[in-house]
Amino acid sequence: PGLINLHNHVAMSLMRNYADDLPLMEWLADRVWPFEAKLTGDDVYLGARLGIAEMLLGGTTTFVDMYWHADRVAEAVLESGMRAVVCPAFIDTNYEAFERETVRLVERYAGADGGRLGVRIAPHAPYTCSPESVRKALSLCERYGLGIHVHLSETRSETETIRQRYDKTPTEYLRDLGVFDYPTLAVHCVHLTEEDMDILLRYGVSVAYNPQSNMKLASGIAPVARMIGRGLTVGIGTDGPCSNNDLDMWDEMRTASFLQKVATMDPCVLPAYEILKMATVNAARAIGHAGELGVIKEGALADFILIDAVKPHLMPVYNMVANLIYCGK
Repeated sequence: PGLINLHNHVAMSLMRNYADDLPLMEWLADRVWPFEAKLTGDDVYLGARLGIAEMLLGGTTTFVDMYWHADRVAEAVLESGMRAVVCPAFIDTNYEAFERETVRLVERYAGADGGRLGVRIAPHAPYTCSPESVRKALSLCERYGLGIHVHLSETRSETETIRQRYDKTPTEYLRDLGVFDYPTLAVHCVHLTEEDMDILLRYGVSVAYNPQSNMKLASGIAPVARMIGRGLTVGIGTDGPCSNNDLDMWDEMRTASFLQKVATMDPCVLPAYEILKMATVNAARAIGHAGELGVIKEGALADFILIDAVKPHLMPVYNMVANLIYCGK
């Protein structure tokens, strides 16, 4: 089955290697946000085309995107033949523009080309979205039947900030606002408490694991093995090309397994077949396509890839799944 990149900011291909070797908040506030403030819709469209080309050449057939000018990302998706869930993002300072964009996007593109394009809304993160703006955004979910895509507990400083503001964890903050009453894909989830994981499971929240971005920005290691052990649905994303710095799901899958092994000191954690499921079956379930995407069977969506296995780095073949996950490029 085609690989599903469960979290991305595809137009940040324009910022590849632009802001390296910085901590997250300095990376965002001093480099990324000033750059993004100058981006036009045309810029985002071109950046999306570049990132989509990279993903298609690497066997990714579906991605979930969070960004500004999301209607231009949608335009690039439909032109490319790819499948995507496009999620217009907001922070408190751009809420009004976000609402106009979301309405325009839903009315023009939702379900376009036989359902190849889905739409969700994307509150950027608990620390950038006030209760007032989140509640207003949820009214759009109610009106149009939309799900949610949100960064959650990415850094320790985020959890400390939300604790100071609201005396809650970021997970509790979103739960109490009613965010999890809608289909939610939570991204990163690095700094979760055991109670947080119970909340996510209870509300059916899915998780996008972004190991390389979390490593590069030194955000930490998400407790993925514990999440899966609890029964949470977890898939894999690359995050954007400014914090990764590529959109290579093969490299991401290998890292996803190895990082959990060293974090738990258990070499049996997240074996190759589990990783393959995370990038296909689990990811499909996370975006509401269980049973029809991420599988090859009669009646399923025909999103599949062909892999040339006659390559030096894929020889010999003792276990084809392990070859793909640990050696694929």
